[in-house]
Amino acid sequence: MSHTPAQGTDDRVSSSKASARAAGAPADLVQVIRVRGARENNLTGVDLDIPKRNLVVFTGVSGSGKSSLAFDTIAAESQRLINETYPAFLQSQMPTLPRPDVDSLENLNAAIVVDQERIGANSRSTVGTVTDTWTMLRIVFARVGTPAVPSPSALSFNDPAGMCQECGGVGRTSALDVEGIFDRSLSLNEGAITFPNFAVGSVFWKIYTESGFFDNDLPLGKFTEEDWEQLLTGTGDVVKTGGYNMAYEGVLDKIKRLYLSKDPDSLRPHVRRAVEAIGTTGPCPDCSGTRLNEAARACRIDGVSIADCNAMQITELSQWAATLPDRGIAPLKAGLVSILDNLVEIGLGYLSLDRAAGTLSGGEAQRIKMVRHLDSSLTELTYVFDEPTAGLHAHDTRRMIGLLERLRDKGNTVLVVEHNPEVIAAADHVVDIGPGAGLNGGQVIYEGDVAGLKKSGTPTGAHLSVRQPLKTEVREPVGSLDIKSASLHNLRDVSVSIPLRVLTAVTGVAGAGKSSLVLGSLPKDAEAAIVDQSPIKGSRRSNPATYTGLLDGIREAFAGANGVKAALFSANSEGACPTCKGLGVTYTDLGYMTAVPTTCEKCDGRRFTGEVLSYHLRGKSIADVLAMSVDTAADFFTEKSVTPVLAALKDVGLGYVSLGQPLTTLSGGERQRLRLAIEMRKNAKIYILDEPSTGLHLADVDNLIRLLDGLVDGGASVIVIEHNLDIIARADWVVDLGPGAGDEGGRIVYEGPPGRMPRTGESMTGRFLHASRQ
Repeated sequence: MSHTPAQGTDDRVSSSKASARAAGAPADLVQVIRVRGARENNLTGVDLDIPKRNLVVFTGVSGSGKSSLAFDTIAAESQRLINETYPAFLQSQMPTLPRPDVDSLENLNAAIVVDQERIGANSRSTVGTVTDTWTMLRIVFARVGTPAVPSPSALSFNDPAGMCQECGGVGRTSALDVEGIFDRSLSLNEGAITFPNFAVGSVFWKIYTESGFFDNDLPLGKFTEEDWEQLLTGTGDVVKTGGYNMAYEGVLDKIKRLYLSKDPDSLRPHVRRAVEAIGTTGPCPDCSGTRLNEAARACRIDGVSIADCNAMQITELSQWAATLPDRGIAPLKAGLVSILDNLVEIGLGYLSLDRAAGTLSGGEAQRIKMVRHLDSSLTELTYVFDEPTAGLHAHDTRRMIGLLERLRDKGNTVLVVEHNPEVIAAADHVVDIGPGAGLNGGQVIYEGDVAGLKKSGTPTGAHLSVRQPLKTEVREPVGSLDIKSASLHNLRDVSVSIPLRVLTAVTGVAGAGKSSLVLGSLPKDAEAAIVDQSPIKGSRRSNPATYTGLLDGIREAFAGANGVKAALFSANSEGACPTCKGLGVTYTDLGYMTAVPTTCEKCDGRRFTGEVLSYHLRGKSIADVLAMSVDTAADFFTEKSVTPVLAALKDVGLGYVSLGQPLTTLSGGERQRLRLAIEMRKNAKIYILDEPSTGLHLADVDNLIRLLDGLVDGGASVIVIEHNLDIIARADWVVDLGPGAGDEGGRIVYEGPPGRMPRTGESMTGRFLHASRQ
C-alpha cells in the first residue's frame, strides 16, 4: 500500500484548510506545536508540526499509536511542565508524571484532557454534584425558596442538616434475606454461615466460634431467640483470634458494612454474586428516594421543590430555571441556565441531576467533563479528546462536532483521537498514524487535509468513503427471546420478541432506552454472555495474560520444559524480582515530594529473578514471551493450553497487544474486546454486546462484523446495542427505540430487517442509515 510521504513544514501547514485560519493569526503567535523524536510506546521517532488553533484529528487503526502521540506525549508533557510550577508540597499531592520519551516538544499550550475514564464516583456523586448544578440550585432555593432554610447546606443530601436520616442521604435502603446467609440445620462448626469469607476456619468464622456467646456444635435452628439476635445484630468485646484483634459484630451488620455499603463493581465476582442473591435494595421509604429530609423537601419555589428539580429531565429543568425571577439571583440564574443548556446541547438533556455518576457510560462521562469548558474564559489552550462521539447516535454527532468547532473558534487548539468518519471529515488537519498496529504502527503515514487523506491510500483513507451495503438476504430466526412489559427507567410497558440464531441490532439515540431494554429487562432465565461497558477491575500487575488465564498455560509450558515449579514464572509469586517485588520499577521516597518510579536496576524492568530469566522455552525467557504481541505469541506457541486463548484474542482484533501490557493502559474498547475474547471461549448460546464498535477503526469494524457473523453461523444468537451504521446495515434484524431520548423515548419505533427501515418518520436511525448509503 502506498502512503503519502511526510511533507515539509511549510507545505504541511498550508495544505490544511484550517492553516489559513492560523495564518491569519497575529504574527507574534507561534503557529505550530513542534514534536521531534517521539518514541512513547510504539512511536518510532515521530517528527511532526501540528497547526495551532485548529481542529486536528488523529486517525489510524486501533493500536497504531494515536493516543501515544496525543495523550501520552503532547498532553502528558504539558501537564508535567505545569505541575512543576507548583510548590513542592502541592506537587506531593499530585500524581507523578514522568517525562515522555521524546527528544523535544516546543510551543506547548496548557493542555486539558477530556477522556472517557468514568467519573470516579461513590454512591453520593450524581450528575448534579459533578457539574456543580446541584450547588447552584441549593443556593437559589436558599435565597428565594419558602419556607426559608437557614443555609444551602440544609438542602444538601451530603450534609446532616439536609440528608434523610433513614438512608443517610443515599436515597436507597437495603434488606437482607437472612435465610440466604445461613443454613439453620447446621452448627457453626459445620459451616452454618454460608456467605463467602465466613467459611469454617476463616478469620470471620472464628469471631463467632471463639466469642464465647454460642454453643458451636448446636444447629442454628435450635438457638434461643437471644442467641439468634446476638448472632445477627449483636455487639461484644474484642475477640482475639488468628493473630488479629477484631471487635465482635453481628453477621448481618458485618455484611452490610463490608459489602452492601460498597459499589458492587468493587467487590470480587463471587462476593458480588452472593450479595445480589441475598440483598435487595429499593427507594428509601422515608424520603421516597430523594435523599433529602422533610424540611429540605418542604422548601419550594412556585410549588416546585429542590427534590422535584433533581428528578426532572435536564431539558425540562433548563426551561424551568429560565423562568426564575432575576431578583437577587440574576448572575446565579444565568450560570445555572448556561450549564443546563450546555448539557442539552451536548446531547445529555435526557439525564436528570439525580442520576448516579457511577452509572454514566464512558461517553456520557466524557461529555459531562466537556461541559465545564464550553463557557470558559480561558483561550490559547490545547484540548485533547478521546473519541468524543463514543456512545453517540449519528443524530447527535453533528452537534458534538459543532461543540468541538466552538472550542476551536475561541482560539484553542483541539486535538481529537477519533474513528468516526463525520468527525474526520470536519477536521482542519488530519494526522494519520500507522500503517498497522503495535510494532507495525507508530509512524505518521499521512498529514494534511481530508481531501488528501481520501487519496492517500492509507487504511483510513481507503475506508473513509466506503460503507457496508444494506443486507438484503437476512437469516431466518429460530425461536425468540421474549421481553414482556418492560418499564425500567423510561421504557413504556415495552414488549418485544428478539429473534434468535440471527444478528440483531438494538438501536436508537443515546438515552432512548436500549440498555434498559436489553440489559435491564432481560428475563432472569436467559442464559446469555454479556459484554457490557463496565470497567475491568485490575491493578498495575494485571495484564492480558493474567486476565484471560493465558499465563497459567504459559507457566506450565515453561515449567515442563525446564523441570521446575510453575510458580517460579509468576511475577506475583516465587519468581518475582526481590528488589522491585515483580513490578519492574522501584520507587524513591523524596520525603515531602511524591515517590519517583525508576526502572529496577536488579532485573532491568523484566520483573523476574535472574534464575527465572535463565530458564527458556524454545530460546525465549518468560520476560521475552510477556513482551510478545498476541500475533507473535500465536506463531510461537504450539501448546494446546495456550493457542485457543491466543486465537480468540486475535479474532477480536487484539493481535497487536502485548501479553504483559498493563490493563490500565488499554483503552475502553480494547478492554471490552478482551472480555469478549473470554466470553467467546465459553461457547454461549446468546451473546449480548454493548456498543462493541467502541474504539474501533473503520477497517476493524469490518473485522468485527465478520466475527459476529461467525458467531451466528456457528449457531449462536448475537444481540448488539449499537450506533455504528455499518454494523446496523449488516444485521438481520433491527429493534429501533425512540423516537427521542428520556421521556421522549422508551418506545419501539421499528422492528424488522435494516433494508426496510423507514427513511422518514420517527425512526431517527432509519433516516441516517439510508442517508449514509447514498
